[in-house]
Amino acid sequence: MGPTQFAKRALIALSASLMLAACGDIESTGGDYAYAPDHNGSPNYNNSQSYADAGTSEQADPDYQEGENYEEWEENDFVDTATENTSTFSIDVDNASYTLMRRDIRNGYLPAAEGVRPEEYINFFSYDYVQPAGEDPFSINMEIAPSKFGAEDHKLLRIGLQGEEIPVEDLKPTNLVFLIDVSGSMQSSHKLPMVKESLYTLLDHLRPSDSVGIVVYAGADGVVLEPTEVQNRAQIQSAIENLSAGGSTNGEAGIVSAYKMAEQAKIEGGNNRVIILTDGDFNVGKTGDDLVQLVRDYRDKHISLTCVGYGMGNYNDATMEWLARDGNGNYFYVDSEQEAQRIFGDNLPSTLEVIASDVKIQVEFDQTSVARYRLVGYENRVMANEDFDDDTKDAGEIGPGHTVTALYEIELSPDAAASTNNLATVRMRYKPQYGDESKLLQRGIKMSQVKDTFEGASDSFRFAAAVAEYAEILRESKHSEGARYDDVLSIAQGANPGADPQKTEFVDLVGMAKTIASN
Repeated sequence: MGPTQFAKRALIALSASLMLAACGDIESTGGDYAYAPDHNGSPNYNNSQSYADAGTSEQADPDYQEGENYEEWEENDFVDTATENTSTFSIDVDNASYTLMRRDIRNGYLPAAEGVRPEEYINFFSYDYVQPAGEDPFSINMEIAPSKFGAEDHKLLRIGLQGEEIPVEDLKPTNLVFLIDVSGSMQSSHKLPMVKESLYTLLDHLRPSDSVGIVVYAGADGVVLEPTEVQNRAQIQSAIENLSAGGSTNGEAGIVSAYKMAEQAKIEGGNNRVIILTDGDFNVGKTGDDLVQLVRDYRDKHISLTCVGYGMGNYNDATMEWLARDGNGNYFYVDSEQEAQRIFGDNLPSTLEVIASDVKIQVEFDQTSVARYRLVGYENRVMANEDFDDDTKDAGEIGPGHTVTALYEIELSPDAAASTNNLATVRMRYKPQYGDESKLLQRGIKMSQVKDTFEGASDSFRFAAAVAEYAEILRESKHSEGARYDDVLSIAQGANPGADPQKTEFVDLVGMAKTIASN
């Protein structure tokens, strides 16, 4: 990393106001995606296309990450239970960090270490958790086995949540307002054209009675489409087709207009959401406390915020992740047509609806059984222990079908084998959708439940462990014992007996990363 890049990223990490750089000076050009008419005449990108396939100029530029911003976090370390035996954090269902890595690997580069968030790598995948059977909208799954990548006597504790599945036709009425960046930096083939493809995919999966509004910003904001029911598809499609990029970026008026439009069209008890589609490098005008207050005010009105990123070279991951976190939303990065299909097609219910809000996890370790522990990832989701019982403290949301996984590496005490206590007691608080009062759930896991061997653990457990180690290698973690790519490959391959396409792709990416790292 060069000194200019280091200074820029350090500033992002330290600045409380998250000042956002103006957009429009950096443009990327290159080969266009091949497409054929589809979606009633709209373009459809070839499924095999990715940024690397498109022949973009960034692919040929070894410094193409130079203008990108990632927020640095201090890695979680081991904590002695004699000092503090309780750990609390908010769940996280975002996965942009994983798809940014996929973009980089496909282009022949390792991702920026500070942009690697292990929990987003792990939570990119679905796992074989049981569906909820009771009145709670998610199931709780726990498993513990020897840690393959930690010290010889360490164990790995997995906590997994599975949200109930809800088909699109059973979703609550939906009011979506898109805030689309049409500044000059969005001109390249993998930005605004991919934004359009995302919107066409969405139209294919929304219901006729759902509504869509569009606000654009570039210099000044503009209402392109008032909230319009999807049954008027031709009108919506025309608005999408006429989008064009040019000019500098000024998002302040845009974000205010989008929220106001969503509020005016608000459906009580429905899904009300503003979705920002941008390369992430935009000047929202408001900064610091003003921007935080704007996003939180509308969050309190049950209007969520989703951030979807596109492109490379001037991408601002730090801002996108932060906005979504404060806006009760989610954060994605689209690196291909397949990812647009996954977010706005296959996984649309989990993108749009909330089945449990302000979900917090608190783990209390038995001091006589556990000597020390560390939470893998979730650095920007760690909460004070006293915040667990405080219903005014914001936390993450779960959508239909979401799986959420957290891993703890633990070192047992010499007396653990004789203990009859719970090794760990896991408590969870959540609010039913956007209720005001949280509900408490509690589960425990004992020494007798520890698997004898890592190989005896479930496929889901072993695959999640492999993904976590891969992320720790890429983030240059002090807890990673060397770049054990071969072990990651072996475990991931063996833990994917059903040849899940996304897990198979992961194996391919690990192999590519190994090759890049060795050059």
